[in-house]
Amino acid sequence: MNFNRKIGIMGGTFDPIHYGHLMLAEQIRTSFELDQILFIPAGNPPHKSANHKAVKMHRYMMTLLATASNLNFTVSDIEIKRDDVTYTIDTIKALKEKMSPEDELYFITGADAIILLDTWKNYRELVKYVKFIGATRPGIDEVLLAEKIGELSNDLGAHIELCSVPALAISSTDIRLRVGEGKSIKYLLPETVEHYIYKEGLYKNTDG
Repeated sequence: MNFNRKIGIMGGTFDPIHYGHLMLAEQIRTSFELDQILFIPAGNPPHKSANHKAVKMHRYMMTLLATASNLNFTVSDIEIKRDDVTYTIDTIKALKEKMSPEDELYFITGADAIILLDTWKNYRELVKYVKFIGATRPGIDEVLLAEKIGELSNDLGAHIELCSVPALAISSTDIRLRVGEGKSIKYLLPETVEHYIYKEGLYKNTDG
């Protein structure tokens, strides 16, 4: 086992995973010289009260297919195996137990989520376990973001860095709608995922 690894944690519902997710992960991996990106399809996240349009196992399989060609990408089923509501702090603590103490975890999220970080469960404990990489996008309140990062850094010792990545106007919601309406989703996501969606009959009846 290699020690002193820098591992990026990429969570999300991935319903379905698409090129926007993959591009973001690869850009951050290379920009921050991370050894690995670990994709973690969400199990039952607290902010998603409605049933997912695709069941957990389908989302996990699509993530496996999408990441298979990149040797620096791996996928964990740590959250989808759980039946209860999954929180980031619980997932990170479980991961830390399986890793070397020297491994560094970088939690990748949107810059808008950084602004709301102090609403997450046990966020004061979470910032001790991971460093954060916030992906910025047009429309983010940069002043508010800077203030929040300053507060979290000064008060809790949180380690937060920002990364500007190219914007891809692709969304999982749009892909689900396009499938439901019989429109093409080619070039929005890997062909392996596209074929899986059609093979399994996913998203045929969806309201978004």
